[in-house]
Amino acid sequence: MKFDDLGLAEPLLRAVREEGYSEPTPIQQQAIPHLLEGKDLLGCAQTGTGKTAAFALPILQRLRSGAEKRRTIRALVLSPTRELAAQINESFATYGRHTKLRTTVVYGGVKSRPQAQALKKGVDILVATPGRLLDLHGQGRIDFSHLEVFVLDEADRMLDMGFIDDIRRIVRLIPAQRQTLLFSATMPSSIQSLADSILTDPVDVRIAVQAPAAETVDQKLYLVEARDKLALLHHLLKDESVTRALVFMRTRHAADRVERHLQYSDIQAEAIHSDKPQKVRERTLANFKAGRTRVLVASDIASRGLDVDDVSHVINYDMPHEAEAYVHRIGRTGRAGATGVAMSFCSVDERVHLEAIEKLLRRPIPPVHEHPFRSAMAQLPAARPAARGWNKIPVSRRLRTHAGLRGR
Repeated sequence: MKFDDLGLAEPLLRAVREEGYSEPTPIQQQAIPHLLEGKDLLGCAQTGTGKTAAFALPILQRLRSGAEKRRTIRALVLSPTRELAAQINESFATYGRHTKLRTTVVYGGVKSRPQAQALKKGVDILVATPGRLLDLHGQGRIDFSHLEVFVLDEADRMLDMGFIDDIRRIVRLIPAQRQTLLFSATMPSSIQSLADSILTDPVDVRIAVQAPAAETVDQKLYLVEARDKLALLHHLLKDESVTRALVFMRTRHAADRVERHLQYSDIQAEAIHSDKPQKVRERTLANFKAGRTRVLVASDIASRGLDVDDVSHVINYDMPHEAEAYVHRIGRTGRAGATGVAMSFCSVDERVHLEAIEKLLRRPIPPVHEHPFRSAMAQLPAARPAARGWNKIPVSRRLRTHAGLRGR
């Protein structure tokens, strides 16, 4: 199937061709025809499969006939994070470049006045995070009376981040007569319940269950003591094939610590997480996309919706506590048919999380036996704790030793 076969208008097809796309992804093939008919939709597909275009193109087609006649909010897209909201807004601008539709994005972490001014000028499509949207609505800056389409993107992430009450408040504020789209990378019972409450006779499109992890990603497991993870990371980053690496941490403080160590070792690295000011986060992402930063150290805020081409390696410094998060993380590499590598560091106390991930994948992650920091306790059961006094050497001294930095 080609994009030309989906019934999209020529201005949209022209924009798609200019982006270098000719064949729609499975979620786009199955969702776009139904959305063009105005149906509600429940879509489930893992990250990196083209969900944004799957709803952006039909929305642009629906609204283009009324462009410039009235600058009122006719489509609302709700996103869990600032980064994802900005990228969705960018996608609408890209695919709608040959239409006269106007789009804008609002999110927290920055001053609201410029966003309020943009809304005052009039917009057709609004992309927003829940908190800032409710804040601006409370100020009387947002009018939902002409809303035609409501999209809830990354719904499972929304619930994980505690936005369920905000979502229900927003649903009560918007017109009952509307087209509603809910997209999620996973489909737990909580998401199904939410879908049942806001969708009307929806079309159900599910893609994610067919492939728990990208087949183009070479997955590797490193059994390592927790105290040796930093030295192992430094060792792996010596490989010149690691051209653009995304390193996932469990906490923001750990991300900052690893960033400092890598920079000390003359490795171009920056950290991104929710404690960083929005302008800093935007600059950090821009540096990573442009290749000025080789390593991006991130909390799970970057595991969804981060649209960066040519990420050669994803490194799970900490094993995620949720198996589905592993899939989202490694989905940052091996995108659009390209190959990539996912390396996971697993200490003894993380073995239970490894077992859950391998159960979801329906196969074990191949372990790398030959590396200088292989855990001496790798063969022990996951529940057995590390011996008291194990690895007393400070990690800073280990890093200097293995990196050849004794004199620095």
